[in-house]
Amino acid sequence: MRKLPKKLLTAFVVTTLAGACLHFLYVLLPNPVTALLAPVNESLWEHLKIFFWPYLAAALLLTRGGERGCRAPWMLSALLLCVVMLCAGYFYHIILGGERLAVDLGLYVLLMAAGFLLPGVFCHVGERTGVRDIILLLTVTMAGAIAIFTFLPPDHILFTDLSGVNTWATIPY
Repeated sequence: MRKLPKKLLTAFVVTTLAGACLHFLYVLLPNPVTALLAPVNESLWEHLKIFFWPYLAAALLLTRGGERGCRAPWMLSALLLCVVMLCAGYFYHIILGGERLAVDLGLYVLLMAAGFLLPGVFCHVGERTGVRDIILLLTVTMAGAIAIFTFLPPDHILFTDLSGVNTWATIPY
């Protein structure tokens, strides 16, 4: 197995810790700017912010000065892992009714680790201009959706605040 570069491992640790800190940012400084960056409640959707923003920042830093298309694998990984995070969160919290913090933390760290490994798998994605442009458009759309749904969340289970309540009680029958 190939050894991970020290820079990548350091970025993983810093990004994971930054996301964990983001979880508490809105509680400490409640305002519209921090609301865009940090979860404003315990909904599954809001928790995308602790993954998406730090990961995107790390990707931009790690790929700065790189060749054309080097960011596409990172953006594709971010999009894919946001979908996985929502699906896994839905399965664990809504379907299984799970409420263990250790599972949430484990899932978060696992997805963040996958985020630093997947760009190597998707390394050829950025070679085609059309694909690269579509990935960029989807990433910007995701960032926009996170921003819009912060202030105007739809009436859907993914946007329901799951804090302090039995998850089963939030499922409409």
